[in-house]
Amino acid sequence: MTQRPTLRRPASAPAPAPKARLLRFNKPYGVLSQFTPEGRWRGLKDFIAEPGVYVAGRLDADSEGLLLLTNDGQLQARISDPRHKMEKTYWVQVEGIPDDAALDALRRGVPLNDGPTLPARVRRLDSPPALWERDPPIRVRQNIPDSWLELVIREGRNRQVRRMTAAVGHPTLRLVRAAIGPYRLDGLAPGGWAEVAVPNYQKNSF
Repeated sequence: MTQRPTLRRPASAPAPAPKARLLRFNKPYGVLSQFTPEGRWRGLKDFIAEPGVYVAGRLDADSEGLLLLTNDGQLQARISDPRHKMEKTYWVQVEGIPDDAALDALRRGVPLNDGPTLPARVRRLDSPPALWERDPPIRVRQNIPDSWLELVIREGRNRQVRRMTAAVGHPTLRLVRAAIGPYRLDGLAPGGWAEVAVPNYQKNSF
């Protein structure tokens, strides 16, 4: 008696990985770097309804500017992990007018309670950057001038830029992140977002 061959169902192919996505978002003041609101702070869900994307690198609720979101875990780690040394550029409105000694201290690295910072790149801006009005506006003291700096760092400590400017005698009044690596804030209104091309991070393209 001839045995019939046992029929086996072909193994189902694994579901293809979702296409990697990368979003630029201009985070307004008072919004957390998470989708869920908390206390008096709003969450990202008020602005972004795209499923499956997560923040790559945080930005304090009282800071503004560029936030990146992705659905790709490797890309998220590459953006947010300081070991990859991705530069972050900030426009910082500070109390007073920093002199050359204060700027040189930032360039060398300043001591903070969690250790000295790495050297930063910093320059005074001749005029304020072309920004939107903050809501609410900053508090200013009529008898103390203010000025703007462009500060570039490679670290990501908690409230680092604010602590750095305070350490050299110039508290931060307003903080806007203008760029993360090659990605800039350009063209985004507060609360707006845009999708950008995903870099080939496996080949160290950024």
